[in-house]
Amino acid sequence: MGNRVINKALKALRGEVIIPGDKSVSHRSVMFSALGDTPVHITNFLPSADCLSTVGVMRALGAKVDIISDTELVVEGNGLHGLQEPATILDAGNSGTTLRLMMGMLAPQKFVSVFTGDSSLHKRPMGRVIKPLSRMGAHIVGRADNTKLPITIVPVEGRLKGYRYEMPVASAQVKSAMLLAGLFAEGETTVVEPYPSRNHTELMLEAFGVELKYEGTSITIKAPEKMTAPEELVVPGDISSAAFWLVAASIIPGSELLLKNVGINETRTGIIDVLQDMGADITIINERKSGGEPVADMLVKYAQLHGTSFGADIIPRLVDEIPAIAVAAMFAQGDTVITGAGELRVKETDRLEAICQQFTRLGGNIEGTEDGLVIHGGTVPKMAECFSYNDHRMAMCLAVLGLAGAGVEIQEPDCVDISYPSFYDEVDRLTK
Repeated sequence: MGNRVINKALKALRGEVIIPGDKSVSHRSVMFSALGDTPVHITNFLPSADCLSTVGVMRALGAKVDIISDTELVVEGNGLHGLQEPATILDAGNSGTTLRLMMGMLAPQKFVSVFTGDSSLHKRPMGRVIKPLSRMGAHIVGRADNTKLPITIVPVEGRLKGYRYEMPVASAQVKSAMLLAGLFAEGETTVVEPYPSRNHTELMLEAFGVELKYEGTSITIKAPEKMTAPEELVVPGDISSAAFWLVAASIIPGSELLLKNVGINETRTGIIDVLQDMGADITIINERKSGGEPVADMLVKYAQLHGTSFGADIIPRLVDEIPAIAVAAMFAQGDTVITGAGELRVKETDRLEAICQQFTRLGGNIEGTEDGLVIHGGTVPKMAECFSYNDHRMAMCLAVLGLAGAGVEIQEPDCVDISYPSFYDEVDRLTK
């Protein structure tokens, strides 16, 4: 795997970009379909390495997954209680979503499951999922104080017990693990968030006929008799992938891009709020529904941005987009202050540290804090060789920074396959 050189865009970015399927929804579409007993036709599936890890895990658990094309699958399970004991160790690859959600789904099962993953996933702590599942009665054994891979899920006598969990930090993955465990638990399981996080799990559970109760920021689930699978699920485009084009068009003079089929779930649109607060010119058009999720097209034009500040209350709605926002902040006038983003220190890499180190190489003026960043805008980027940390979002934000600045040479660039396999093809197309 060689380095990739991204040259400065010598002209404005203009045209249309069809945004690939949402990674979060793609994961859940396969997982939930495997809990039904009728075929589900899934379209606009994201064929990324992470989502294919989920496909592999569900196949190992007895689900039938037919890949019709890169973006089209048919999944058929054996019913809510039809998961089968895997004959091999389950490999989550680089996917924290696969691992965390499947821990919730498998903790109540009557068979042993063992998970592994790649070297990056082995470093990521899983204690924040293991702790609440253990309070429901789950028996999960891992390395390093039971928080890291490899992880073994041991069956327990009887059923898990419903539990009310007051989450210290909003996290869609922790919430989802608890709700999936609640599908099989005795009594009610309630998750209370300090702030609303992504609700893809809730929307899809309801699409499968599961009743949820809402009160403020609490969600309650009770084990259903069965899950009724829809005949078709259409995955909306991923706003986390659209984020790089939103920023690129906003900071490269003269640019105008139409981004097609973008999911605008309100729990994910924090980046729109922040960019518009910075002065971005973004228009949302053609709003519609796709598989229960709100979808729209976005027209984004170049604009002179200015710095802003945001913190913990909005972080759950844009946590994966902070690297892209940091690029926008480098080109903005004034300072941008980000707080409440400590979760980024336990992503594929320590993204706060990665942003500080690599953006500084490119001429940025950035200070890291314990839970955030202070980005002094208006600096002049220079050409440099930068390290992606084998982190897909770091590689893409470095590419955008190079396009808008003086260029960049990216080490380990192919990690974009995790979430956006066609990213560099789009870069080449828009800069020809």
